[in-house]
Amino acid sequence: MGVKSDRWIIEMSRQHQMIDPFSEAQVRKGISFGVSSYGYDISLSNEFKIFDASALEELDPKNNGPEHFRDIKADSVLIPANSFILAQTLEYFRIPRDVVTICTGKSTYARCGVVVNVTPFEPEWEGFATISLANTAPCPVRVYAHEGIAQLLFLEASEVCEVSYKDKKGKYQGQKAITLSKTDKDCR
Repeated sequence: MGVKSDRWIIEMSRQHQMIDPFSEAQVRKGISFGVSSYGYDISLSNEFKIFDASALEELDPKNNGPEHFRDIKADSVLIPANSFILAQTLEYFRIPRDVVTICTGKSTYARCGVVVNVTPFEPEWEGFATISLANTAPCPVRVYAHEGIAQLLFLEASEVCEVSYKDKKGKYQGQKAITLSKTDKDCR
């Protein structure tokens, strides 16, 4: 399994719209995004869900309703101290059947205490990615829309999988908005 280069990422995005919108060069205005040597720095849209813990005693991934989040459209938002928000990528992804991705947070945000969590994009998954941004700092941290948030690495498999995410009708396939956690019962 090898990491794919900038040439491959550019070719796949030009010919197969793997990433849309797509920046063929690294944009170094603000917090960088776009193609890097062996990855793609993804950026945030201007849509966020701000978590409100005031009426909760616990979080339950099997019962995580929208009433616990406030929707915001903005050029930047504050992540409260010791809390988290959900965000969406600006980019829409179409992952090839023989590829899986790994995503890591950008060091600019890590140095402010922000932990970026994105699960791997499985073979043939497509959609806007929902990202969890956790603030481990003791004070609020600002994040910016239309700027970089994380780097996506593309790993090519040595053979094509038998069952892709699309084949199994994965519960987050084709998501167009920030999606809260789902269980299998939500997908019936």
